[in-house]
Amino acid sequence: MQFKTTVAKQNLESVDWHHIDATDITLGRLATRISKILLGKHKALYSPNVISNDKIVVTNAKSIAVTGNKLLDKIYYRHTGFPGGIRETNYGQMQEKDPTKALRLAVKGMLPKNKLNKKRLLNLYIYGDNIHPHGANLAERTTND
Repeated sequence: MQFKTTVAKQNLESVDWHHIDATDITLGRLATRISKILLGKHKALYSPNVISNDKIVVTNAKSIAVTGNKLLDKIYYRHTGFPGGIRETNYGQMQEKDPTKALRLAVKGMLPKNKLNKKRLLNLYIYGDNIHPHGANLAERTTND
């Protein structure tokens, strides 16, 4: 008796839209849910080398919750490329400037570091408030998580 292993292939026709309202959801838990959907681990046929065509629309990113004193203590670093050019920003300042950036960085950090990382992140749409242009897609085919 032989068993065959099924290999998942890129299915360009089936696009599922997921809508997540980020109001009062913790940053790390939300990023974990999003990264699992982007990887395709929520489907029966999972393969690490195939990009899931599921699109994720996250609304109300400006009201994501953080625990403890992370509003002031969580620090994001970047470097300009020049000597002494390290810059730091805390979570509170980043939320004021661009409320979508902290969530995007958290999801990016949870995805595998390979060639598919940028392509997977293109399926993620994050909006600071409740207004977004994907209403027709979400009404057509949606699973509200």
